[in-house]
Amino acid sequence: MKFSELWLKELIDHQMSSENLVESFTMAGLEVDGIVPVAREFSGVIVAEVTKVQPHPDADKLSLCEVSDGTHSFQVVCGAPNVKIGMKAPFAKLGARIDIPGEDKPFTIKAAKLRGIESNGMLCSAEELGLEEKSEGLLSLPKYMKVGEDIRKELNLEDKIIELDLTPNRGDCLGMIGLARELGVLTRANVKKYEISPARVEISDELPITISAKDSCPRYLGRVIKNINLNSVSPYWLQEKLRRSGLRSVDPIVDVTNFVLIELGQPMHAFDFGKLIGGIDVRMATDGEKLTLLDGKEIVLNPEVLVIADNEKPVAMAGIMGGLKTAVTDSTRDVYLECAYFAPLAIAGKARLFGMQTDASHRYERGVDYTLQSRAMERATELLLEIVGGTPGPITEAVGNLPKATTVELRFQSVKEVLGIEMDSDEIQDIISRLGFSVIETNKKVLTVEVPPYRFDVSIEVDLIEELARIYGYNNIPETRGVGQQLLSPTIEAQVPLRRIRYQLVALGYQEVVTYAFIDPTLSRVVLGSDGGTIPLQNPISEDMSLMRSSLLPGLISAYQYNSNRQRNRLRLFETGLVFSQSDNEIQQTPMIGGLISGQRNPENWTNKKEVGDFYDIKGDVEVLLSLKGQSMGIRFVAAERSGFHPGQCARIEDMQGNEIGHLGALHPAAAIQLGIESTVYIFELLQAAAELSEIPRATELSKYPEVSRDLAIVIDEFVSSSAILAMVEDKAGEFLVGSRIFDVYQGDAVLKGKKSIALGLTWQHPSRTLSDEEVNAIISSCIKELQEQFNASLRN
Repeated sequence: MKFSELWLKELIDHQMSSENLVESFTMAGLEVDGIVPVAREFSGVIVAEVTKVQPHPDADKLSLCEVSDGTHSFQVVCGAPNVKIGMKAPFAKLGARIDIPGEDKPFTIKAAKLRGIESNGMLCSAEELGLEEKSEGLLSLPKYMKVGEDIRKELNLEDKIIELDLTPNRGDCLGMIGLARELGVLTRANVKKYEISPARVEISDELPITISAKDSCPRYLGRVIKNINLNSVSPYWLQEKLRRSGLRSVDPIVDVTNFVLIELGQPMHAFDFGKLIGGIDVRMATDGEKLTLLDGKEIVLNPEVLVIADNEKPVAMAGIMGGLKTAVTDSTRDVYLECAYFAPLAIAGKARLFGMQTDASHRYERGVDYTLQSRAMERATELLLEIVGGTPGPITEAVGNLPKATTVELRFQSVKEVLGIEMDSDEIQDIISRLGFSVIETNKKVLTVEVPPYRFDVSIEVDLIEELARIYGYNNIPETRGVGQQLLSPTIEAQVPLRRIRYQLVALGYQEVVTYAFIDPTLSRVVLGSDGGTIPLQNPISEDMSLMRSSLLPGLISAYQYNSNRQRNRLRLFETGLVFSQSDNEIQQTPMIGGLISGQRNPENWTNKKEVGDFYDIKGDVEVLLSLKGQSMGIRFVAAERSGFHPGQCARIEDMQGNEIGHLGALHPAAAIQLGIESTVYIFELLQAAAELSEIPRATELSKYPEVSRDLAIVIDEFVSSSAILAMVEDKAGEFLVGSRIFDVYQGDAVLKGKKSIALGLTWQHPSRTLSDEEVNAIISSCIKELQEQFNASLRN
């Protein structure tokens, strides 16, 4: 929020410098984002009156003017299209100095000849004085300004614009009254009170108001004002206060509603009364209902959107923007003023849903004082009658389900426990009272207060303690060493810590990434299939972050694309995090581990071969990672097909009970083409719970007897998986088998087409004796027989 320092001084008589003011706000939690002067540095510029205008004899776009400073007249050549006799404008006399952005020295006004005519000074635009970024023509000054006076004094230009970066919980400071109230608490200065007299009702015209959505709209006020004069112009003081608040002047109606918005923090809207049919109904939109907004954009509404409607149509998105069909125009003579309180949850996210963000929605989302509407209506009426005239009708009010006042109990002992300081109970009550909280009851131990209607962020005890710390001053709280009991957290032996899994992946050359839990629908569709089981967000940050992820893979691929586009050709990435799915209208959160590799197998080095990583590299990494579970917690890889994976290079990862714990493989070529990925990318995703499940280590006595090893070479159909062969052999090899591996695979001229040769290495060891050759040969024979029966295998010659 931007505000004028001088405007704040009108509301509270503080004696602080700009620097101290900024420091006070920042330390109270209202962070100052910037402070800038309202105008450039200049001197020698006065209020002047144009007394004569005639065309330049040698230039069509220049005028020859006579300018008076109240004592003398000056001949000035001016190129502004709006110069005219009788207007008052800023005049830089000879010798005046104006700072120019980017220049080391100020620009000095000197006498000059323009197309042969001498010019003694310069009539100035708002842009030249730094009042606006861009302007056309001279700055026209109000008639009441005295000719010859210094323009800085007349326009109160010794002022600064302060911009606050308010957190979402401080909606009460989105108005000048709220800021003054906050500063009054910090400085113990009194906030000036001004009375708003109710307007004298002169007509009986009003519209009936119905609130169908009573929870979403607890209060709605309306007032008819007839016979206004829209040819009027907003007074200069009003235009300037709006400008210094970051708003431009539009017309008197819009200016007044914007002024009340900035002054009180209460959004308002004005309709053309003649365009409203019947009465007002605050209701939820019907599905497919259309509304053209003030900016000309037509939107299709849904039942989640609150609207203001007359008897025939919606006329505004409640708390966001009015409709074009009922907008105030140059021909408007009667207006209908609206002032309402909308529940924050009814407005939250609705503007962003349609790609908008307005000053009104910004305030309603954070919470507006639900007792403020009548005061705001009278203030707007007062200003409108002063500027555009008119005859006001009565205020019509409808009430829905208003919020109930919140009470909070504060234990004095809690203040000491949380802040670590002793605060006197009287001081606590003083701070609480100055913040606007009403003390309901107090005793030696507990203070019970009622929360003011503009503080939506205070609901529990620690909220009050935070308020005490803010006002007491964080810098006044002494530094103390924390004292507490430190306990060693237990380690579950049957679980691999996630930290160790991360370390193992880093040891394998991976780098951890952290991606958003919100993903792009297009990326999700390409990687995960038609919908990927994703959950759409009702209030997305943006269109490309509108789904909750059901897999870590889209985020990893997005991170790969970002790095690949910046010439990072060899990548090893991993992420741990939650994925989301929906079952029976309940959202499930599942911790997962995902990884991605691409590029060369080894880092570029003069000793390393430039081999490209393949399926077996990522499979080996997953095997190393899952080996942390322990030897008896075996896994197996089964050929599979899964959306997003290459159909010929995809494996389902199972535990020994056949439960699926993840997948790995190459990214589908079609997906890679759609995403513009030229290199082959390999990916894996595991259930974190399965990766963490471990066996409890057990010590066993080492056998002192020799091992017995045998090699077995078989010819088998090429489609038979190695895991199936090993599983069968290990089952038949007996309890004393201590090692099994495949150490060679061959396909070529020496074996028939459609066959492959596999060489197995088997090792046995008995704990209490030496195994005989006869025992081992019997086991080998049993294995060969089973291989022949199950897989039609034969011994290789």
